[in-house]
Amino acid sequence: MQSENRPIIEIKNVSKFFGEKTALDHINLTVNKGEFVTILGPSGCGKTTLLRLIAGFQTASEGSLCIAGKEVTQTPPHKRPVNTVFQKYALFPHLNVFDNIAFGLKLKKMPKPEMERKVKAALKMVGMTDYEYRDVNSLSGGQQQRVAIARAIVNEPEVLLLDEPLAALDLKMRKDMQMELKEMHKSLGITFVYVTHDQEEALTLSDRIVVMSEGKIQQIGTPTDIYNEPVNSFVADFIGESNILNGTMIRDGLVNFCGHDFECVDKGFGENKPVDVVVRPEDLYIFPVSDAAQLRGVVQSCIFKGVHYEMTVLCGNYELVVQDYHCFPVGDEVGLLVKPFDIHIMKKERTENTFEATIVDETHVEFLGCRFECLPLKNCPAEGTKAQVAVGFDRVVLLDNEEDGMLTGEVKFILYKGDHYHLTVLSDWEEDVFVDTNDVWDDGDRVGISIPADAIRVIL
Repeated sequence: MQSENRPIIEIKNVSKFFGEKTALDHINLTVNKGEFVTILGPSGCGKTTLLRLIAGFQTASEGSLCIAGKEVTQTPPHKRPVNTVFQKYALFPHLNVFDNIAFGLKLKKMPKPEMERKVKAALKMVGMTDYEYRDVNSLSGGQQQRVAIARAIVNEPEVLLLDEPLAALDLKMRKDMQMELKEMHKSLGITFVYVTHDQEEALTLSDRIVVMSEGKIQQIGTPTDIYNEPVNSFVADFIGESNILNGTMIRDGLVNFCGHDFECVDKGFGENKPVDVVVRPEDLYIFPVSDAAQLRGVVQSCIFKGVHYEMTVLCGNYELVVQDYHCFPVGDEVGLLVKPFDIHIMKKERTENTFEATIVDETHVEFLGCRFECLPLKNCPAEGTKAQVAVGFDRVVLLDNEEDGMLTGEVKFILYKGDHYHLTVLSDWEEDVFVDTNDVWDDGDRVGISIPADAIRVIL
């Protein structure tokens, strides 16, 4: 179903706070009429909160929301032209299939002949024509989901909101229902806004995907754009498998990573600039060692994944994930090759930690709520002078014992960069500290954070 390029949902600068916690942070999003838009992200990213704001079950703390040209920021759910399908179906157990679907129409006091016609049309749409008088408790999970969708579409909403509606189904049923939802969307012609944490589901169903993390939109684009042209390392890591590596853009069309120069198609990054390089595992060609190889390595693991083999190959210090139809056993020496158009270059979001700081004295500076020792400052300014502090990612020390650190925090995002881990640690001062390390940490680990004096660069 092609959208009509007319906005039906307009979300402008919307934020949502729950006490001190920011669930949504200045969200701007336009959904066109007839479009299938999926809001995708990990647990706790704000995707369900955003859907509930559109539905009217929650109200925005800041910003405005328009549906079908009308401002509805404070409008209650029953007065909005939307219907919602929940993960837990929310069917009425004491009513049969027909009465479940007809419930909303009865509230509108619709004449019985018209109501019967609409319910039968909705049942036909979801492939449940012969089930109208069945007890809903006797239905399978997939059938109950169909009834929940029929109950939503029978009211002919302008927008259908779906909150992880297939999460409770087994894998095969989920795949079948994905195809049926796609067909339903095509034949109904109404706007679908779908929430999921399943990347494959989002890529399969959507006209456009909205990728969210920590209450913010990271990227909006078609499934092809999101997969092939991720804007940052979070999107590249979250959507499918990726090799994400530190690189140096030597000049337009030439990038260095894994100790080798590669031709690429990217331009406009400048010369000798640090970049992030993304190479999808299926885009690495693997073969017995020959002169054609750009990289040489040894197979460390080989797992059969049903359609292909997934192998890790150690090239010098860099570990790369490769997917191929051919199996190369562990211990084999192999060659790797990647074509220029399969290398995706991203600007680095940051090259070091930077923090707002206050000068204490010649050898001390305060930031992240703590007083740190630094190397003696030349021409030290007066106490209380504002400054900025820069700290390299690899100079931050993480400690198992929180009490051994100058401050504490929690590991909240882990990115493997081929030869090290790049961690995001949320300090108890509510600021992110970025760390490069060879140590293995788990998401959610509590850690002590220490920064040596010679790692702190004070910028006055």
